[in-house]
Amino acid sequence: MSDPAKVRRHAERVRELVASVVRSQIKDPRLGMITITDARITADLRDATVFYTVLGDASAQASTAAALESAKGMVRSTVGKALGLRHSPTLTFVLDDVQDQVKHIDDLLAQARHADAEVQRLATRAEYAGEAQPYRLEEEPEGSGDEVPPPGGDQR
Repeated sequence: MSDPAKVRRHAERVRELVASVVRSQIKDPRLGMITITDARITADLRDATVFYTVLGDASAQASTAAALESAKGMVRSTVGKALGLRHSPTLTFVLDDVQDQVKHIDDLLAQARHADAEVQRLATRAEYAGEAQPYRLEEEPEGSGDEVPPPGGDQR
């Protein structure tokens, strides 16, 4: 097992190297507006997963995936030489669905805001279900005769 700090360092370096190679060395016209968002590497430093996002629709994402797949060997050799490891890590490119998740969360928040506004609107017109004072206060009738004389009063 490798040191976790070393693995993180190598993963960050893989991300930087792949981004640099994609920006400067891959001349494939199918490659769209791509951003390398993250890279993860196994503890034995043999397999790396590179996450990316593509600006555009599904066809742009598919063509970018095909371009990355065709350039995978060149990217792997460049990364392997730059890292200086005994074995170059195999690269797996995965489309990062962060944008879809962000859109989904935004939709959920909008629904929650709408529901809160509806509850607030209903609460402004709400009335008590019963009386304003729900507790009964017992009133004693005047002159019932059960009154206790005050202390220090008339004693016979």
